[in-house]
Amino acid sequence: MKLVVKWLLSASALLFVAYIYDGVEIKTFGAAMAAAVVIGLLNAVMRPVLVVLTLPVTVLTLGLFLFVINALVFWAAAGLLSGFTVHDFGAALVGSLLYTALGVVIESALERLFLKK
Repeated sequence: MKLVVKWLLSASALLFVAYIYDGVEIKTFGAAMAAAVVIGLLNAVMRPVLVVLTLPVTVLTLGLFLFVINALVFWAAAGLLSGFTVHDFGAALVGSLLYTALGVVIESALERLFLKK
C-alpha cells in the first residue's frame, strides 16, 4: 500500500514541479506516473553506477557533483518518455532539486503515516 501511495504522490510532485517551473513539462497524469517509475528505476540502477564512476570528482567538489548526477538522471528520464519534457540541463538541475525536496517531504510524511507499532 505504501508503495502505491508513494508512487501517486511522486507523480503528483512531478506535476507540481512542472506547474511551478517552466523548464519541465508533463502532458498528463499518466505521463507523470510513468515518469515517476522511470526516475525511480534510474535512481535504483543508473545513479549508483554514476556515483561510483565519478567518486573522485564528487570528493573534490565536497559532494556537490551529486546534484549534477541527480540532474542527469532526471534529464535521462525525460529523454526516455514522450509526455515528459525537460528543456535543457539547467532545467534538469532545477527540476531535480525541486523534485528531490518534494520527495523528502513525501518520504517523511509516509514514514509517519505508515508507522509500524
